[in-house]
Amino acid sequence: MRLVRFIHKGAAHRGILRGDEVTLGVGSGRPLTVKVSEVRFLAPVTPSKIVLAGLNYRDHAEELGMEIPSEPVIFIKPSTAVIGPGEAISYPKCSHRVDFEAELGIVIKDKVRNIPKEKVIDHIEGYTCFNDVTARDIQNKDTQWTRAKSFDTFAPVGPWIETELDPSDISIRSYLNGELKQDSRTSKFIFGVAELVSFISGVMTLLPGDVIATGTPPGVGPMNDGDEIAVEIEGIGRLVNRVQMEKA
Repeated sequence: MRLVRFIHKGAAHRGILRGDEVTLGVGSGRPLTVKVSEVRFLAPVTPSKIVLAGLNYRDHAEELGMEIPSEPVIFIKPSTAVIGPGEAISYPKCSHRVDFEAELGIVIKDKVRNIPKEKVIDHIEGYTCFNDVTARDIQNKDTQWTRAKSFDTFAPVGPWIETELDPSDISIRSYLNGELKQDSRTSKFIFGVAELVSFISGVMTLLPGDVIATGTPPGVGPMNDGDEIAVEIEGIGRLVNRVQMEKA
């Protein structure tokens, strides 16, 4: 099942996507079905926070010549960075290199803390595409990641939440202006979905709609004004955004 948020006739709604139709008001007794052509999709979640794993693909660690971490390396993006499919990534004037990073996003279903690995699946609403946009020059300058990864628009999410997905071995790719840049599989995770969620929930309370981004495979690279970046994940779909220079 694909869960969506969208604008229809000027109002925001949640619904279920089936083919080229969206149904809203499910469970109300008076559901309404509209054509996809009549709506504009929003980011499918409104998280309180986004928790990300750094260096979580074996092939990416090999690409960088880095040691495999003994436990997940995590950091946070603010909710104000979130944008949806089709929205523009704003290229900050203070940066000279902004990179794409394709990632699988895990959407949390309920308020949880200290989840055992074997019970993680009960607390996942579904999965989505995520782009961990990063001002690489600022990251290198600061030596820590908060500023480089927290600009408004630096967390594209979508286009929907897929609730019926086995994330253990699916392809993840990114395309810059149609050219394949990243191409890997989640079977190359260092820390799998259950291990990541369990570990993070032992650090902080997770709330409904929070997103956990699972790291990026090799091939990250720079984007420029006017570029189109697409994150494509098997079993979910394709998240597409364009880049535009920050407005004055």
